Amino acid sequence: MENKDNATLNMNRRKFLGYLGTGTAALAAASAGLGTLAPVAEAANTADHLYGYDDVKLSPQAKPHAFFKPIMPTTEDDLVLADGFSYDVLAAYGDVINPKGDTFGFNCDFTIYFPINGSNERGLLWVNLEYINDNYMKEQYMPSFMQGTNLDTKRRYHQGGAVIEVYKDKNGTWKMDTSSKYARRLNGFTPFEIVGPARGSAAVGGATTAIGTWANCSGGMTLWNTLLSCEENFETQARRSNLPSEHYGWVIEVDPFDEKDENFKPRKHTALGRFNHENTCMGLTKSGRIAVYMGDDKQNACVYKYVSSGKFDAAKGKANSKLLEDGTLYVANFAQGRWVKLDAAAVAARVHASNFSVPNVLKMRDMTVETLREMFPVNATQADVMVNTHEAAIILGGTPTDRPEDLEISPFDNSIFIAHTNNAVHGNIHGHITRIFEKEDDLESMEFMFEIFAAGGRQSGFSAPDNLTFDSNANIWVVTDMSESNIGKGVYAWHGNNGLFVLPTHGQNEGEAFQFASGPKGSELTGPWFTTDEKTLFLSVQHPIENWPRRKGDTDPLPSVVAIKGFKGNNLGKGNQGNNFGKETKSNK
Repeated sequence: MENKDNATLNMNRRKFLGYLGTGTAALAAASAGLGTLAPVAEAANTADHLYGYDDVKLSPQAKPHAFFKPIMPTTEDDLVLADGFSYDVLAAYGDVINPKGDTFGFNCDFTIYFPINGSNERGLLWVNLEYINDNYMKEQYMPSFMQGTNLDTKRRYHQGGAVIEVYKDKNGTWKMDTSSKYARRLNGFTPFEIVGPARGSAAVGGATTAIGTWANCSGGMTLWNTLLSCEENFETQARRSNLPSEHYGWVIEVDPFDEKDENFKPRKHTALGRFNHENTCMGLTKSGRIAVYMGDDKQNACVYKYVSSGKFDAAKGKANSKLLEDGTLYVANFAQGRWVKLDAAAVAARVHASNFSVPNVLKMRDMTVETLREMFPVNATQADVMVNTHEAAIILGGTPTDRPEDLEISPFDNSIFIAHTNNAVHGNIHGHITRIFEKEDDLESMEFMFEIFAAGGRQSGFSAPDNLTFDSNANIWVVTDMSESNIGKGVYAWHGNNGLFVLPTHGQNEGEAFQFASGPKGSELTGPWFTTDEKTLFLSVQHPIENWPRRKGDTDPLPSVVAIKGFKGNNLGKGNQGNNFGKETKSNK
């Protein structure tokens, strides 16, 4: 066995393989045994809360910041935080959000904060409203203009998304401003433009407009200050409402500052494909094009990348949205480490070949040769591929994976992190986080390498990773998504309730999970998003089952979005509490 002194001079094999996918200079330096392999990088051009923040960089001396004392797993029925942190409830299901009387919908998920006049203490918060539980559709949670309507109408109203205006008052309490001119709902009745290759095509029934959005799970932001929201499990509501299924399952784009959605009409981007979208993450390629990474949140589904044909021009502002209408969609083949172009002609040729047989993944979904040939005729168009993206991806060699949910581009080195939540069929009950290294760090590259950055289970302390976000010290924040029926039971008992964890992505604690928060009983924590100064973290608490948040007058458990306080700002833990990673303490409410 190599002695410890020599080991410190040699590259860890896992790191070496990772650096094969990064820039040649970094690889050369690492191969020469020049010490730490921590990346040294200026902020990448990624669309997140750190975009434009000048101090996003790492040095060889950087250490994982340690600004909180990790908590122990708990089954307490509350949002439990590390010592020194507290939360304010901003909006809960049924709360009035604007002068019109619109109410906050059910099962809040993804959040994204847009500063007003650059402020970190007043801004617009977009919140996804993913799905509705019929047992909670009581008249008390309906706006007056919705009371007495039928069940389908109520269901469609409560889903979609909400723009709310939030601010911190003079006492330091975060609140919702219900007098806001911006606050509004986009839901199952909102008209959306269909844009991109499927617009007006036979694949969407010739439609140029789709009515409504729902099943909005996670999302992302653009480099031109709009939001992207993702339609995930859309099928049931489309069937219930007798609406065309092909009008749903897309990525939508909204300008939160367009008060009446008139100047920048809400749109569905068909060039990004139709599947069970979880989120998007956007960055710039070395040539200046837009790259968007996405996951299909179901078992045995794929990871995708879209690259625009045109280049980003900051001076064009929201006109850059056109970049999401004309580009190329690729699927990841992990076995070969390459991105496969989803081309209509290639799909049609494969399906209509005399020796074609249905891939096993599609057989499990009751697909037949005849079904697929009807889906992709000999003269198939890109619209056919965009509407039936999952099938096209599998046919062309996309790798079926374990529920790829959130993806995020590291602002430090352009590596891409994927939360593979789980796949019981594969025996991967706790999931894992995958890290992709594009060749030469270029998001436009067609080749990549990857590693398992962290595996869920008792050894790591988390199970079923879901939404991800970075902070300014290269820590990745991870929420978990164990099924309510599994929480506290059997092989999941050690975990306690779903929680929020922090994993350093470099340094001595790389890949280790430290628990920052635990959700109320039965709940799932979703949509973490920091203000630009990182003094506030917005977070959604979805489907609590007992009596949280227990405000005065509350009689039901209410999904709510909260603002978490107690952070010291960018580079959160510098000089704050010393290195407390790994020192567990009692939790704080």
